[in-house]
Amino acid sequence: MSERQVVKLTRVTKDYGEGAGIVHALRGIDLELGSGDFAALAGPSGSGKSTLLNIIGGLDRCSSGSIEFEGQAIGSLSGGALSLLRKERIGFIFQAYNLIPVLTAYENAEYVLLLKGVLPAERKARISALFAEVGLEGLEDRFPRELSGGQQQRVAIVRAIAPAPALVLADEPTANVDSATGGALMDLMAKLNREKGVTFLFSTHDPMVMERARRRIRLKDGVIEGDTR
Repeated sequence: MSERQVVKLTRVTKDYGEGAGIVHALRGIDLELGSGDFAALAGPSGSGKSTLLNIIGGLDRCSSGSIEFEGQAIGSLSGGALSLLRKERIGFIFQAYNLIPVLTAYENAEYVLLLKGVLPAERKARISALFAEVGLEGLEDRFPRELSGGQQQRVAIVRAIAPAPALVLADEPTANVDSATGGALMDLMAKLNREKGVTFLFSTHDPMVMERARRRIRLKDGVIEGDTR
């Protein structure tokens, strides 16, 4: 049983285009995520997974319905307020890693903390501890091009969790790594979920991710057709 509600979506829709060319990407989504959820969002290509993640993360706005984040209605927030919410409370992990190529692994990992104005000593303490936890010790000064795919994704995970967000959204986090590395990444995120209480929501096509999730949400044609724990 989740301790508290992190996200609540009520009758959320998302439409693209207009007239005869309109696409109904999401069709009346009702969904709640609680603290400590470790959930996988699955479905075929075009089912609405990425759209749903983007709306939950405030990267896109819904066409209708309501969204609450930690009890706050976010649908009417300004772009600046949404940006602040993302910076303070939401972490993102992308399948393409989205590391900044001219920054080192350490600089990439501390980037959000830098934006938040965290003092250098605190940034160093947090990132150093997390690098040790995820097996990146000694790689702090390497640039993304000098890291393997799995190592880059670990840097992305540290960047996402270092600010202690309430929610981490992960878009196909194992898509660009081999199965062994993908399994290790899932083990790492499960450990962070268990020990730090971070809520995770993954979009995925990977059966291994589905098996390791404690909650499985299935989307098809913009509708939730299954939600099992």
